[in-house]
Amino acid sequence: MAYPLISECPVCSKQLKITKLQCTHCHTTIENEFELSNFAALGKEQLGFIETFLRCRGNIKEVEKELGISYPTVRGKLDDIISSLGYSTTKKVEKMDRKKVISMLENGEIPADEAIKLLNGEES
Repeated sequence: MAYPLISECPVCSKQLKITKLQCTHCHTTIENEFELSNFAALGKEQLGFIETFLRCRGNIKEVEKELGISYPTVRGKLDDIISSLGYSTTKKVEKMDRKKVISMLENGEIPADEAIKLLNGEES
């Protein structure tokens, strides 16, 4: 049984390095230091979001429908993934109406930390 690849040490939380590759057919083994792509550091939820985003061909409205979340939540998740990949999100999130943000939080459309950022006019 294969286990999902982990990229952080379960003891100290530092980045792990891949040092061994093995063929499941002939059992050839190669040992060295191999680099992971930035995508390997993303969480399961983030990877699932990327799959949905790609399946919807980058159409945010379709992602909204597919995941049942609001436009600001889709944008927030996308910005979070962009940041996790090491890129900056240059556009600032527009300051939203306080009542709308609170309503979205109450309806479970956005998590509390995202609501706080939106209320403070920060990037989400």
